[in-house]
Amino acid sequence: MRVTVVGAGVVGLTAALELSERGAEVEIVERAAHLGEAACSWCAGGMLAPWCEGESAPAEVVDLGAQALDWWARRVPGVASNGTLVVAAPRDVGEIERFAARTLNHERVDETRIGALEPDLAGRFRKGLFFAREGHLDPRMALGALRDRLAERGVAISFGVDGAAPSLFAGAVLDCRGFAARDALEELRGVRGEMLILRTKEISLARPIRFLHPRIPLYVVPRADGLFMVGATMIESAERGSVTARSAIELLSAAYALHPAFGEAEIVEMRADVRPAFPDNLPRIVRRGATNYLNGFYRHGFLLSPAFAQKAAATILRDVRDTNENHRQRRRA
Repeated sequence: MRVTVVGAGVVGLTAALELSERGAEVEIVERAAHLGEAACSWCAGGMLAPWCEGESAPAEVVDLGAQALDWWARRVPGVASNGTLVVAAPRDVGEIERFAARTLNHERVDETRIGALEPDLAGRFRKGLFFAREGHLDPRMALGALRDRLAERGVAISFGVDGAAPSLFAGAVLDCRGFAARDALEELRGVRGEMLILRTKEISLARPIRFLHPRIPLYVVPRADGLFMVGATMIESAERGSVTARSAIELLSAAYALHPAFGEAEIVEMRADVRPAFPDNLPRIVRRGATNYLNGFYRHGFLLSPAFAQKAAATILRDVRDTNENHRQRRRA
């Protein structure tokens, strides 16, 4: 069973691993010159937070995303299971009530409990929500770990190969090109996301913090060596480009409001990319001719890729088996 996976972002790598683990002979082709160069998953927050996402996402995201933490923990190192803390400024405590009403599996926390969970936030927030069953990972480390795990299984990634012509590849083809697949999936739209990476030794966080604001909700995700990923923007646009001045100001202002130490942080990186989304903001598997397309992950790449990788692998391998059986029957006839 030969399968060519097109695209080496999080969706392509998780699907390739699922296919390999189920016995397929897999090859990955990627148009970029190296891992992460053209993948919007390189800019992701890496939050495995299905119940928080339920604030705005359909129930399917919550149900399928709940599988993600275990899938990642069994396959890559460094997955943290410290939960998610949601807070709001005292003047915006109504946002906490709104968020609580739309989500499940959270614990209401007061000022004392917030300080116990995150000592550097002690005394800054009166009310919050703690989602103890959630987790997070570093996306770039996770992509590298998937690449290494695939290599151990004999799955190679061919970089610098344009996968826009699937008929050139042997065997079944699974297209995971993200927004680049809009040449075949006309219904895809782009949702621009912008992020910052800051470095400071003045604050320490054990888990992702979602800082609610009526206009500019923010998340801060801790990484190693005093690094923090700051993000939140969702702009209906297919323009990549650089981070805009407005977004940079809003993200930095919100980070400063979360903790003033971020005002003195070093800006290590500013980056923008376009996430692919279908009209309902849910991923799907689309069959076009001999090619299956796995796409439309919107802002849920790391959260939903395990569940959809399993679905795609099962679909493709069933189709291959059915095709092979039909060929055998015709030969007998």
